Amino acid sequence: MDDSVDVMLQEQSTRLLYFSQNNRSVALWTSAIFTGVYGLWAMFVMPGLKVPFRLKVPYVPSGKAQTMNVMKLLEGREGRLADLGSGDGRLVFEASSAGFKCTGFEINKVLLAYSRVRALWRGTPPTQANFVGRDFWKADLSPYNNVTVFLTPAVMEVLEEKLVRELPEGARVVVCRFPFPRWPHTCCKGEGLDKVWAYDISTVPKPYHSKAQ
Repeated sequence: MDDSVDVMLQEQSTRLLYFSQNNRSVALWTSAIFTGVYGLWAMFVMPGLKVPFRLKVPYVPSGKAQTMNVMKLLEGREGRLADLGSGDGRLVFEASSAGFKCTGFEINKVLLAYSRVRALWRGTPPTQANFVGRDFWKADLSPYNNVTVFLTPAVMEVLEEKLVRELPEGARVVVCRFPFPRWPHTCCKGEGLDKVWAYDISTVPKPYHSKAQ
């Protein structure tokens, strides 16, 4: 009888040890997969390490309706266009197809490479769609009379000050989803998450305009 009990206890211990080892293997595999997925997510979503934390903006792609709304607010305009944080380049390609000479500012190296490869695949020349790995916060935006923006509310007030200092008087800025907190908009298009606003630099209140300069 005692022998039978010993055998049963040994079998039970073996099962528990096997279960424990299996669980540990599952935990390790799960951890490895999660780490890999997170790494890929961070490569695509987060900007470069040199950007100050308060100005970091994660990548969120524009939807088709949102992109079309932006283009409607750019109808009748021409010239050079800067897309601040161009992501996968979809807005730049749409604007270049409409005749704008576009520059997409993107510091996420994965998204930048993807945009450039996509431009080659589409046969879009750099004179129409140029993707640069530069921090737009440090770039001079004065050559552009059209600017498109899809950033977060946390940086919009700071961006107001930069744009009003640098853009020419006839420039138009079109922002997606999150409007400027202090500027009066000229017009808007769409609803909900697809809503976009257009701002003309000439309509920025003159006291604020002079103070920013």
